[in-house]
Amino acid sequence: MYGEFVQGLNYIHMQPPESRIGQRDLLRARGGSRDNGTLNSSPLVIRPKGAITSSEVVRDVNKRIVLNLIRTRQPISRADLARCCGLQRSTISLIVEELIEEHWVIEGPTGRLPRGRRPTFLRLNSDRVIIGVDIRPTQTTVALADVNGNFTSQEVIPTSPNPGKAVEELIQSIQRIAHAARTRKVEGIGISLPGRFDKTSGRLVFAPNLRWCDLDLRSPIAAATGLDVELENAANACVLASVWFDHVQDRDFVVVTVSEGIGAGILANGRLVQGASFMAGEFGHVQLDPAGPVCGCGNRGCWEMYASNQAALRYYFESGSRGGDLSFSDLLSRAEHGDSRAVEALKTMAHYLGRGMRMIVTTLAPQRIVVVGDITRAWHLFGPIIETEIRDRVLAGTAIPFIQPASENGMARLRGTVALVLQKHFSEP
Repeated sequence: MYGEFVQGLNYIHMQPPESRIGQRDLLRARGGSRDNGTLNSSPLVIRPKGAITSSEVVRDVNKRIVLNLIRTRQPISRADLARCCGLQRSTISLIVEELIEEHWVIEGPTGRLPRGRRPTFLRLNSDRVIIGVDIRPTQTTVALADVNGNFTSQEVIPTSPNPGKAVEELIQSIQRIAHAARTRKVEGIGISLPGRFDKTSGRLVFAPNLRWCDLDLRSPIAAATGLDVELENAANACVLASVWFDHVQDRDFVVVTVSEGIGAGILANGRLVQGASFMAGEFGHVQLDPAGPVCGCGNRGCWEMYASNQAALRYYFESGSRGGDLSFSDLLSRAEHGDSRAVEALKTMAHYLGRGMRMIVTTLAPQRIVVVGDITRAWHLFGPIIETEIRDRVLAGTAIPFIQPASENGMARLRGTVALVLQKHFSEP
């Protein structure tokens, strides 16, 4: 029973506050909690030395639930907070005062009521900021965002193929962005990576398109800035962005990132799937053809060699078209202006995207697949091809997931880095 309660908490922290409250009540009804409306966390951790009492954990859990309610429903009054989470108003007042003292929450304008005291609305303090970093093979974006995911400044620098030089230039860019924060408090740095890293050591271990190997990225940045540094795979960062800022409430969905390569972030039963070696979701390196083109990972015929942005450019040039240093964005523009060879290259890419997504539908049976990448710019042209490939060839009886292009204007990874830093404060301990 206790194990069920602990597992339940792992899901609760990914959900909207009102959903978490319902989960809490369900767990309490099953015997996992014996409190009067709060989470009794005594089965969570046993610490022989310096153990915190269950009441302290309960208070911390309630505080984070209230903080999340303010985040998702701001502006909101204390009375509405009490109604939403079922805590007594006196308890809400104490929690809110603590959050104000810690500068997480500020008071805003007052509301109007027919009678009685006018409520004061609460919102998150936008003076608490996060530095987000999106590393890609050709360029790196460093940006400053507030706790609501609103970006106030950013700069783009080339990504050096030399990892030592790249880290040095990245540190300089981070320091410039941190200086732009002025008096605002920087909570930490979140970094999105086009590859996989060891969560224990913070070392990058697999990034075939970046071509960096066994690189300690976290330590030098933390030492140079004095800030906490959180790393995450790009596709997983996009999952966090979907949950935190797009408020996707499905318990089972997959984000497919389409760029120089292909990645997949998986949310299963409300939990981000990492795998034993933190390599879960590398569908882009599933081999489709042993005799296919050589992939950056060293194998041949991987899915991303047929369905990535680079694959579409290859199709275009193989058709006899000329373009020099043509980018994928240029290819999309040519297709939108009637270049038939560009259209055919992108159609081929879309067919392979759909075929690869059938693997995901068959193996994971998600409720939704969110597609992130420049291809979504022309979703009206190529989205139906992807959907048809999935719908017409899945196993009989398989539920077809909703295929959704992300409306993120290239910011999903950066927004995910903001959530990556904030979840330490907003998630249950």
